[in-house]
Parts: sequence; structure tokens; C-alpha cells
Amino acid sequence: MTLKTGIYVDAENIRLCGGYGMRYDVLVELANRGGSVMLRANCYLAENRERTKEDRDYRLKLYRYHNILRQCGFKVIKKFVKHFVDDEGILTTKANADMDLAIDALLQARNLDRIILLTGDGDFIRLVQALQNMGCRVEVIAFNNVSGELKEEADSFLSGFLIPGLLPIPHDGSEWYRGFPINYNADRGFGFMRYYSLQPDGLKAESVFFHCSKSNVASDSVFLDSDNIFEFKIVANPDNKNKTEAIAIRSIEEIQS
Repeated sequence: MTLKTGIYVDAENIRLCGGYGMRYDVLVELANRGGSVMLRANCYLAENRERTKEDRDYRLKLYRYHNILRQCGFKVIKKFVKHFVDDEGILTTKANADMDLAIDALLQARNLDRIILLTGDGDFIRLVQALQNMGCRVEVIAFNNVSGELKEEADSFLSGFLIPGLLPIPHDGSEWYRGFPINYNADRGFGFMRYYSLQPDGLKAESVFFHCSKSNVASDSVFLDSDNIFEFKIVANPDNKNKTEAIAIRSIEEIQS
């Protein structure tokens, strides 16, 4: 059975919450694997119309970004920034596309089996529930500051950091992976890193051994929480029959701070 899939990206939330530089082509590739075919792909983003007119560099950069999205198969839905001055004379800006995304998803879901929703915004909880009531499977992908209730309501949640290539890792000529700790033995200082590889049938979960001595974290207590994400290299250990293990382990939070 082929799952008809739609992708809906709350681009401003993703950009502001750790997903700046996300590869939309990788997202499309993910949606087209595992017995699925992408029918819809919508990206909702903000544009400062006044700045577009006045700032040539901003305009060229923004429209180049829009063209890349279209080349990846996305429809670009713009929400123009609006400026408001309150009673105290304080200027605020607003460009919220939540309503546009929700209405489009509800209307288009009649022809879809699977929705991939990219946002960490808890305002979309009711949308997730409505889509599920229509018979759609809803998968949420986000990076930082993700609503706990949104994670729980979705049929599945996956951190965008864990999807290979979705948010490229600055490389030094060697291959890096991202994963989270499982089965950590605090007394002996070892456990396993769970990470994913992109296979023809979708994401495949894999695990590799690690020891806390091969990390730069201040306290190994961080390995007790599987919500913590780490970057690492995988090498063969000649002292242990060339079995693979994770080394140079570093925390995503430390890298971003």
C-alpha cells in the first residue's frame, strides 16, 4: 500500500528553534521512502514587504531561498509582516501563518494518508487531533523548544537533529553522526548511542557502543536522559576485536550555545 503524504512546514518556528539551514530536499527524500509518495508540500514563511522593496541584498537572498524551496517541490505560502504600535508607542511585528497552515492541511488531508508536520508549536495540537480524526497519520518533526503536549499527541515525533542530512553537520573531513543515549550504565560508564540511517524503506534505527571517557561532557549524568542529543564519530576499536564504538562525543546543546 502506498501512503499518500503531505508535508507542512512552519518555517518561522523551525528557523527560530534550531532548524536554520534545514535541507528541504532531504525532507522530500524522507517523505518519498518507506512505501510513501509525496503529493503535497507546503512551506509557510514570513516576508517583510517593506524591507523587500528597500533592501536589495535581503530581497535577492530571500527570493533565492524561495526558488530553492520550489525546486524541491514545495509551494511557498507567504505571510507578510505587519507592524503595530500599541498605546504606549511600542512597535511590534507579527507574521503568523498558523491559520493558513491549519486550513490548508485540513482541506488537503481528504486526499492524504500521512501528514509530516514540521513545527514545535503547541498551538497545532488541535490540528493534529483533527487530522487524526480524519484518518491521517500525523508525524511531527522539530528541533528545539518543542511542546511536550504536541509530542504526545502526534502519532510519532522525531527530532530533526536525528534525521541524517536534514541539518548538515559542519564537517572536518570525517563523518559525524547524531544520536541519543540508551541503556546507560552509570556505574560502569558505558551505554549505546541510538542513531538513524536513511534506507530505501525509510529511517532505520541503529545502535553503537560508547564509553563516557570518549566524550567532552562535564558530567556523565547527561547520558541518563534519552532526550539529550549528541554528535559523534564511529570507529573500529583495534583493542576490542575491531568492534565499532562512538568517540569524540559532544553535546548538541554545547555546540549551539
